Amino acid sequence: MNIVLLSGGSGKRLWPLSNDIRSKQFIKIFKGDDGNYESMLQRVYRQIRTIDAAAAVTIATAKTQVSAICNQLGDNVSISVEPCRRDTFPAIALAICYLHDVLKISAEDAVVICPVDPYVENEYFAALQELSQLAEENEGLVLLGITPTYPSEKYGYIIPETDAAVSKVKTFKEKPDAQTAADYIRRGALWNGGVFACKLKYVLEKAHALLDFTDYYDLYAKYSTLPKISFDYAVVEQEKHIKVKRFGGAWKDLGTWNTLTEAMEEQAIGQAIMNDQCQNLHVVNELDVPVLCMGLKDMVVSASPEGILVADKEESSYIKPFVDEIRQQVMFAEKSWGSFRVLDVGENSLTIKVTLKAGNKMNYHSHERRDEVWTIISGSGRTIVDGMEQQVTAGDVITMQAGCRHTIIADSELEVMEVQLGREISVHDKQKFELEE
Repeated sequence: MNIVLLSGGSGKRLWPLSNDIRSKQFIKIFKGDDGNYESMLQRVYRQIRTIDAAAAVTIATAKTQVSAICNQLGDNVSISVEPCRRDTFPAIALAICYLHDVLKISAEDAVVICPVDPYVENEYFAALQELSQLAEENEGLVLLGITPTYPSEKYGYIIPETDAAVSKVKTFKEKPDAQTAADYIRRGALWNGGVFACKLKYVLEKAHALLDFTDYYDLYAKYSTLPKISFDYAVVEQEKHIKVKRFGGAWKDLGTWNTLTEAMEEQAIGQAIMNDQCQNLHVVNELDVPVLCMGLKDMVVSASPEGILVADKEESSYIKPFVDEIRQQVMFAEKSWGSFRVLDVGENSLTIKVTLKAGNKMNYHSHERRDEVWTIISGSGRTIVDGMEQQVTAGDVITMQAGCRHTIIADSELEVMEVQLGREISVHDKQKFELEE
């Protein structure tokens, strides 16, 4: 099975765990069989491999997410990178061209395209295998329609012609109000979860008809000039002959704290203390300090380097406008080379804890208007400062004055406390942090 996972979004509705870099699919909140926590991305990737170990999985995403994906899935994962944001039709067109022109997958082969972050069980991916087989037998689109469990106002609806397991699509309906949604469900409507399958050539033909390009490399070069248009609007709503396959298994879109906590297997993650009067309370604490909750009911409490949320679960669905008003630099991010966490921001100082994975390094670089002090917390490695190399281990301190060139190389996983002093302080140092992406 060829499958493209669409990975996007900033996940502001799950603040403070998510931010502009760390979208909801990267939050490690689900306990795996080994006792370690995994993210939505890791969970979905593992489930695909469980159902089809030979599946060719490609993740379509923006540049800003590539590093986090490699951090969680490893450096060998196949990624179609968008140079900039251009909605789902250009993103899907670019991904299909990547499969065809770079990975050399035949235009006659089927591909399944779906979001990266549904909360589902293995039966969902078995259904995707069947969807792929249907696409092999058809020349057009085959959608996966989710059997609704309630009249949701959050999803679009697919109305099939019949109640058969696979039916032609009669019409599509936009996100309705609850009363209209209930009427759709009485008519046999299905949720549109944004999942479809087709042969590669189907998308290639649509892309060449709507966009001016020759191949993947040309499309990538022209990407910033492409119109922002959704795949549903450009293709699905224009197609007259589409089939839909029903899926009646478990399926959840964990886009808000309310829905996310419903899927949590534990009442608390991280240090949390609750008294007996707490009811229907969930706590997610990423800080190294305890959170004490007394008598809280139907609430979610989340603490991270980005901030602290204390909210009624129903009200938590409406946090996005408030989060949009928060002006703060990113305080934590996972990168392909490791991670960083901002510990303190002063007027002319910045303190960061940097974790470098074994075998990774920073660029050999300098800063004209700031000094730096590195304190090795754990691990071993090597520093090079103005051409002089030395071994470093826990307890060593390295001082760099403005203008001197420096780098650090991790022989084992290396934790470093970095203090920046001066006017040129930044957690987004392009020379340093983007090198090993």
